[in-house]
Amino acid sequence: MKLSRADRSMLADWSFTIDRGLLTALLALVAIGVVLSFAASPAVAIKKGLPTYYFVERHVAFAAIGAVLMLVISLFSPASVRRLAAVLLLASVVGMIVVLFKGTELNGAQRWLTFGSYSLQPSEFAKPAFIVVIAWLYGEAAGRSDMPALPLALLLWGVVAGLLVAQPDVGQTVLISTTAGLLYLLAGLPPIGAAILALIGSGGFWLAYMNFGHVQSRLEKFFSAAPFENYQVGRAMQSFSEGGFFGRGPGEGTIKSVLPDAHTDYIFAVIGEEYGVIACVALLAVFAYIVIRAMQRASDEPTAADRLAVQGLALLLGLQALINMGVNIGLLPPKGMTLPFISAGGSSMLALAITAGMLLALTRWRPDPTRLKKPRRVATIDDVHFTSHTPSV
Repeated sequence: MKLSRADRSMLADWSFTIDRGLLTALLALVAIGVVLSFAASPAVAIKKGLPTYYFVERHVAFAAIGAVLMLVISLFSPASVRRLAAVLLLASVVGMIVVLFKGTELNGAQRWLTFGSYSLQPSEFAKPAFIVVIAWLYGEAAGRSDMPALPLALLLWGVVAGLLVAQPDVGQTVLISTTAGLLYLLAGLPPIGAAILALIGSGGFWLAYMNFGHVQSRLEKFFSAAPFENYQVGRAMQSFSEGGFFGRGPGEGTIKSVLPDAHTDYIFAVIGEEYGVIACVALLAVFAYIVIRAMQRASDEPTAADRLAVQGLALLLGLQALINMGVNIGLLPPKGMTLPFISAGGSSMLALAITAGMLLALTRWRPDPTRLKKPRRVATIDDVHFTSHTPSV
C-alpha cells in the first residue's frame, strides 16, 4: 500500500515521520532473538524436563506481542508517552511493593508475581517509565525555578532504587542509577550535585557488598587470581575461543547443555560458540547503531524533556546490552541481566518493547515551532486603497 503525503491519517503521518533506521534496527533485533531462541532454548528445556520447544514457543509469542506493542506505542505523541510513563511507573512501584510481601522467591531473590503458570517482574516495567519521568523532571529543573522538580526527581530515584535493593536486585539498581546519573549531567544540572550523587552511589555499592552475600561472593570470585573459579563465567569465556571467528555451526555448541541460564543471561556465549565472534560483533554493531542514531535524533529535539527522555532510553538499552555482553566475556562480574530482545523472558521482552516504542515515538520527525518562519504578507489592492485615502497629519 502506497501512502500519499496528502493523506492526513494517523498511519500516513506515522509512516512519514518515523525514523526508519531505528525502526528497522529494533525489529531486526526482535527477529534475531527469535532465530537465536532455536539455538539456545531447546537444550535448556530438555534439561528441565519440559517440551523441547517450550521456551522457543514462549519467546516467539512474547516477541510477536512485543513487536505489536512497540508499533502501537510508536504512534503516541510525546505528551502521551509521558502520561503512559507516569501511569506505568505508578503501577510498577505498587507491583514492586506487593512483590516484597507476596512475591515468588527464586535463587534468593524475590522479584516476581505469579499468576498461574505465568510470572511478572514489575521492576522490568519500572525502568523505561522511570527514565521518561525523571527526564521530564530534570528538564523542568533545568528550565524552571518555580517548581521543586529536582528534589522530586531525587526522591523518585531513591524510592525506585530502594525497592530494587529490597528485592534484592543490585544489577538493575546499578543500571537505572547509572542512566539517571548520566542524564543528570546531560541536563546541565549543578556539577556539585553530580559529585554528591556519585559519593552516595559509591557508599550504596559498598553497603551492598557488605550486606549481600551473593554480591560479595561474585565480586570476590571476579577479582580472584583464578578467573575460571566461577564456573558459569569461565565456561562462557571458553565458548568464544571454541567458536572462533565463524563459530562451530548452528546447533553444534555445547555450552547451552551445561549452563542453566544459557537461554537468558548467557545467550551471548551461545552466539559466540555457534555463530562466531563475527556474529557477536555484528550484534554489537546493531546495538551501537540504535544508541548513536537515537543520540543524533535527540540533538535535534528542542524540548529538554523529550531530548533527555530519548537519551535516557537509548542509554538504558545500550548499557543493559553492554552489561550482559561484558559478563559473558568476563569483563564484568555476573549480574543476571538479559540481552535486550535476544534473551528469553516474557517481562523483559514486553518491557523492552515499551522502551523501544517510547524511543520510536519520541524520535519521530516533528517541526520545531521556534524555527518555523511565518509567511510574508503580500500587500493587496485593499491595502493600497486604504493607504491612498488615509489623510496625512
